[in-house]
Amino acid sequence: MKKIYSVLIIEDDFRVAEINRQYVEKVAGFDVQKVVKSGNEALQYLENCQNMPDLLLLDLYIPDVEGLELFWQIRHEYHEVDIVIVSAEKDTSAIQETLRGGIFDFIVKPVDDERFAQTLSRYKKYRNYMQSKKELEQADIDYLTGFRRLLDSHSPDQELPKGIDSITLDKINQLLNDKMAAGVTAVQLSKLLGISRSTARRYLEYLVSIKKVKTKLNYGTVGRPERQYICYETYEQNY
Repeated sequence: MKKIYSVLIIEDDFRVAEINRQYVEKVAGFDVQKVVKSGNEALQYLENCQNMPDLLLLDLYIPDVEGLELFWQIRHEYHEVDIVIVSAEKDTSAIQETLRGGIFDFIVKPVDDERFAQTLSRYKKYRNYMQSKKELEQADIDYLTGFRRLLDSHSPDQELPKGIDSITLDKINQLLNDKMAAGVTAVQLSKLLGISRSTARRYLEYLVSIKKVKTKLNYGTVGRPERQYICYETYEQNY
């Protein structure tokens, strides 16, 4: 039987709460269990509910609580619940504190539909992965903690598409993350790795399809513009 993950939304603005509910229910495998609008209502619900939600979507600005008080109370009393912060808060110290408290993710308002879906997809992947294991090897832990920075590309147990080899893919990921801040063309990558241009383009387009890499056109001085492939995080910071 396919697992459905239940979600509790804690949001005082009913319009935002409704948008978040719609976002959640657009992603297969998730169901909104309840929407509450205050800290008191959230705590009462958690205390009395028979089936604890799997995931909380928590706004940090709740009128009847001070700062991160609600976050820490939930974290201390309900260890089994995972938390994603959905908030307009951008203060570094506040975000760092929630990271120390073990949040799964932090989404800044106004929420982007695609970014929201990525978080839920990654959460489902994480839960399914944990449920498939009785023990975790170092490679599993590295994968889960993002040590290899491949959480959104592939896992040790995931079957890659035909023509995509995990070792070559790892090399390209490492290259794009560490050494190619300006990005790389298929021609450049083929020379760097000693592979054909078509093979390089196949790997780069696969990384685009899983949203690990973004592209921009490099017009140069002569000829047709070339597609420049740039690490997603680098692209978001610089373009």
